[in-house]
Amino acid sequence: MEKTEGRAEGRKANQLRKYACTRNPLGRAHGSARWEQGDTVVVAAVYGPRPGTRKGENPEKASIEVVWKPMTGQSGRQEKEYEMTLKRTLQSICLLTVHPNTTTSVVLQVMSDDGSLLPCAINASCAALAFAGIPLKHLAVAIGCGVLENGDVILDTSKAEEKQLKSFAHLVFPNSSKSVDLKESQQKDGQSERGLITSITHGVMSEEDYFNCIERGLAASSRISDFLRTTLQKHTPDYL
Repeated sequence: MEKTEGRAEGRKANQLRKYACTRNPLGRAHGSARWEQGDTVVVAAVYGPRPGTRKGENPEKASIEVVWKPMTGQSGRQEKEYEMTLKRTLQSICLLTVHPNTTTSVVLQVMSDDGSLLPCAINASCAALAFAGIPLKHLAVAIGCGVLENGDVILDTSKAEEKQLKSFAHLVFPNSSKSVDLKESQQKDGQSERGLITSITHGVMSEEDYFNCIERGLAASSRISDFLRTTLQKHTPDYL
């Protein structure tokens, strides 16, 4: 594939930025991860599970609480939407029946934002949950796909590139069909194994553009999966 004109550092359309993950940078959390995608950096901290659930939550299952902290200022509408998306995504990959009537809090701190912020936060959260030993059905990886005015799809967009997009999709794919709970037997989640876990789109996007994003995103997700699995195996080899 040829280089897409205007991509930073001469990246190809399907080329991802450099990824890095640091295990447990926060000593007081039960598990934490610092996830870097280029110059976008998010720290995720996991606290719990703690006894009890909030009003309106099912006490027969575990509850996931998400708190998003921006780099500066107070949380607004965008941050609340991020929290809702993260909660739905994380609930779908966690084994909620293992610790019923408990709440696990996931706190996201944005350190720097150079694009693809939500996918970076999802990847950080997944790694932090694994480091905290939270029972998971499977791991998950997120990728940002941007559609340019000419219809080209570019992956892992930077902040500057996002200003040039016609539309974008943030996609979350299952990383593995294996359970990563030490106490539970390995199991498959057939629905998520075959398809998307989460899909968020914005802007004018045709059906062709959308399925092109899924195709490109799925191909790239395998690279992120390999990186995530390698990172976790270094620290928690019994999980995978």
